Amino acid sequence: MTEPDLSYLMRRLDPAAAQRESDRGGQIERRDAVGRPSGASSDLISELRNYQRELETQNKVLRYSQAAAERASERFEALFSSVPLSLMVVGDDGCVVQANSMAHRMFRPSEADRPLHALMAFVDEAHAPRVQHAFSLASSQGHAEATEVVFRIEPKRQITGDLHIARIETQQSHESPALFQYLCAVVDQGPLLAERRALQQSGWALQQRNEQIYASEKRLEAIINSALDAIICLDSNQHITVFNPTAAALFQCPASDAIGSTLDRFLPLASDALVFAQLTTQAMLGEMTARTASGRELAVEVSVSFERHAEGETTTVFARDLTAKKRAEERRGELEHQLRESHKMQAVGTMAGGIAHDFNNILGAILGNVDLARADCAADSPAQESLREIAKAGKRARDLVRQILTFSRNDPPRRTSVQVAAVLHDTERLLRVTLPPEVQLVMHPNPAVPHVLADATQVEQAVLNLCSNAIQAMNGGRGRVDVETYFVTPDPRTCERLGLTPDSYVTVSVNDTGPGISPDILVRIFEPFFTTKPVGQGTGLGLAVVHGVMRAHGGGVDVSSSPETGSCFTLYFPAAPHASDSAEFAPSAVSALDSLVTTEGPGHHVMYVDDDEALVYLVQRLLRRRGYQVSGFTDPRLALQAVRENPWNYHLLVTDYNMPGFSGLDLMREVRKVHPSLPIALASGYVTPEIEQAALDGGARALVYKPNDVEELCATVQRLVRGER
Repeated sequence: MTEPDLSYLMRRLDPAAAQRESDRGGQIERRDAVGRPSGASSDLISELRNYQRELETQNKVLRYSQAAAERASERFEALFSSVPLSLMVVGDDGCVVQANSMAHRMFRPSEADRPLHALMAFVDEAHAPRVQHAFSLASSQGHAEATEVVFRIEPKRQITGDLHIARIETQQSHESPALFQYLCAVVDQGPLLAERRALQQSGWALQQRNEQIYASEKRLEAIINSALDAIICLDSNQHITVFNPTAAALFQCPASDAIGSTLDRFLPLASDALVFAQLTTQAMLGEMTARTASGRELAVEVSVSFERHAEGETTTVFARDLTAKKRAEERRGELEHQLRESHKMQAVGTMAGGIAHDFNNILGAILGNVDLARADCAADSPAQESLREIAKAGKRARDLVRQILTFSRNDPPRRTSVQVAAVLHDTERLLRVTLPPEVQLVMHPNPAVPHVLADATQVEQAVLNLCSNAIQAMNGGRGRVDVETYFVTPDPRTCERLGLTPDSYVTVSVNDTGPGISPDILVRIFEPFFTTKPVGQGTGLGLAVVHGVMRAHGGGVDVSSSPETGSCFTLYFPAAPHASDSAEFAPSAVSALDSLVTTEGPGHHVMYVDDDEALVYLVQRLLRRRGYQVSGFTDPRLALQAVRENPWNYHLLVTDYNMPGFSGLDLMREVRKVHPSLPIALASGYVTPEIEQAALDGGARALVYKPNDVEELCATVQRLVRGER
């Protein structure tokens, strides 16, 4: 290095030292000018050279440091520009000194958006205090953060991010104070918030689902606990895991004792059906025999359901108690049997009402002609015996028809207050006449029992039929018949079985020591025409008549019997509630309908109308023999025409009720239009309350029951034409 170069370097590095060296050099130069060389100058040159070398070394270090700083700055710029975060350098005054491309894309997505000059301009007003506080913390502590800060990019667009702040300290020179800048990083939390909200919603949904599952489990538990069927759940090892209260009550075993047991403890045969699990999801096993914890057997209806899941298989068994169902079926069978019996009775009643008219006409003709034949024959004639037998047979047939009608009539009997003890006394007198010596009849009348509202004749007939059957059941052997009376209130089961109302009843029981009745016959004993007696010894109507009498009285008849133990028939009559019930319900038909007439004595003109020609011919012969003038008609329309032609020629009209096409009521109404004062009698073999009331309303003065005796018919005619009662 030349001398001028060294002087220049010294002036640059240290101007004051350069000045001093210049002064010293002038002196040297001056001393050199007089020719006096000095040793201090060489030392100074050596010192300067050493200093120069140090400066060169420092210069190299500075250049290296500058290159390293430049490279670090380049790396920082590269990192600042390429890092996938929004980075900004914010000055102490809040202005954005530098921002990377990510920050520009976040805060200024388009050229029309406002420039990124100040960070606080983008912070939402509600979040500005938190951001300012974060800058204060970063200034004092070196770093800070503000989470979920809302930045308003556009009026309708915003982003939510976490703001991280780091303090940067810079210094322009040794003499200038340090300046603070802040490196800000904005981490967009939008996707994270969306995911967080999705997780929260998922959590809420999961919580609601869990609550729903819990509620469903509670509902299922309530349904299982309140189910009317026994529900038993089994695990994959076929052990009981659920045993609802109905199952506990059905099998008489608490759930705590049943859980853990196997199914065959309660359903021995159901476990065999579990093999269906691999074939179907449910199966109906039908009726099975179950066993309670105490060992009692009962009938149940079983079905199973199979469910497969990850933990294995679950089997649910449903068992329904059939005890009540079987009891109901038995009761239904009893009711159906009673209904069939009622239909049989109704059918026979309909049949009886249908045939009574024709059959009574035939019997009337037979009995009337027998009486005429007996009158025409001498008393010692051999024909008298035959005629008496014919009359006897005819009367038996008449009584049989009356039994059928008694059984079949639906009209209520003419009930009065009847003392049962008196009826039994009269019945005993009738039975004693024909009682076999081997049979002992014992009556136990109880005068203390109340009276009953009944038709005394029908009560006597019912008791007489039962006692006669009991006596005949001995079949010629020794035995005993006991008749007893009680005052009872039947239990609800008996009332339901016999169709009785829950009232007080007087019972008449007939017990015998006969051979009893087998069950197959017992169910049919009240059927009309059913009998076990030989042909010719029974009609099969005795018990049917008893049934009809009790039904008409609002009561019932019960029977209990078994082979070799005898039989017991019990009649239930409603007790009379008050003494005033002793008055008769209705007067007899003839006495109620008879009225006075103006004609008197034989020789009067009687019109007789009936669709049976034989009966008309018979009545004509009977009445003519007694001095009456008789006009007989089989066509009621011809009879009406005759009355219209000469209404005052007739003193009495006797007409049959049941005539096809034009009944006796129709004829009676038309005749009264022509001759209002003409006495009219209505004849019928089947008189119901409706017929009787219609006859009263139509003006009939008598009801004639067919078939009747000759004397009875003639006496009725005589009373009417003479005005007698």
